[in-house]
Amino acid sequence: MRIDTLSPAEGAVRSVKRLGRGIGSGQGKTAGKGHKGQWARSGGGVRPGFEGGQMPIARRVPKRGFNHNAKKNYVIVNLSDLAELPAGTVVDYDFVMENGLAKAVKNNCGLKVLGSGEIKVALTVKAAKFSASAKEAIEAAKGTAEVQE
Repeated sequence: MRIDTLSPAEGAVRSVKRLGRGIGSGQGKTAGKGHKGQWARSGGGVRPGFEGGQMPIARRVPKRGFNHNAKKNYVIVNLSDLAELPAGTVVDYDFVMENGLAKAVKNNCGLKVLGSGEIKVALTVKAAKFSASAKEAIEAAKGTAEVQE
């Protein structure tokens, strides 16, 4: 195979429409732009979002809500997600992410364990925060709940 023998797949490439190249081409004179007007001009047309002068929808619809810059976002894991793990497993942020037990969040401050579900195996869980019920359940199953910064 040589580079001069390569060609695109059949039907993959169309020839360019040659505009304004004489009356016989069918695209001569106005080159498919009709007669006069904004759309016939060079650089013609309107900007995206322009609605002919009426108040645009982006300005008609009221703004709502507020995004707090200093909000602490945690990666959330429930006890039900940890129930199937073998006894003695050390569960921390890295373990959770590697095993796909939770989705990543922006500006995250670590792992937070919530008490939804039951756990029957002894695990060592290292997280930034625990709910009271999660901490109780982990310790009731002979595991340890370590708070790490």
